[in-house]
Parts: sequence; C-alpha cells; structure tokens
Amino acid sequence: MDQNLLNQFRKIAFWEGVSFIVLMFVAMPLKYWAGFPLAVKYTGWAHGILFVMYGIWLLRVKEAYAWNLKRQAAAMIAALLPFGTFILEKKTKYYAE
Repeated sequence: MDQNLLNQFRKIAFWEGVSFIVLMFVAMPLKYWAGFPLAVKYTGWAHGILFVMYGIWLLRVKEAYAWNLKRQAAAMIAALLPFGTFILEKKTKYYAE
C-alpha cells in the first residue's frame, strides 16, 4: 500500500475542510453582512479546487486500499458536511500507520 498517497489524501481532506469552514463561516458572512462579495469569490475558488482534488485523491485511495462502496460514500458525504473531513482525516490516520 502506498502510505504517501494516503498521507496526501489526509492533507487534502484537512485543507478542504478548512476551506469549507472559512467559506461558510467567514466569507459568506462577509459577503452578505459586510457587502464584500470578493471574499466568497476567492475562497470559493480555492475551495472548489480543493474539493476536486479531494475527489481525485479519493478515487486513487479507493483503488490503492480497495475501499468498499460504504467507505467511499462516507468519504464523499464527509466532504459535504462542515467538519466532516476533519473526522475522516483522523479515521484515515490509522490506515497510514
């Protein structure tokens, strides 16, 4: 098994989660309450790139570690929930050791 691949996935999951939290709890309020739409534009752009990277690395990890459909679905759902990727990142830490 490729430990480097899983560690890359864990890092991407962490930063995807950070970008999602910043987008939801910093950039969105700045847009709607402070009239600063550029916060969402740039944060959303970064989050979009990280989300796509997350999906690509999820497919790579699925193949390398033979993740079943349940684990794959849980990983995708984690990316859609605030703080979900942080929980996933901690759970996948045990596979990397």
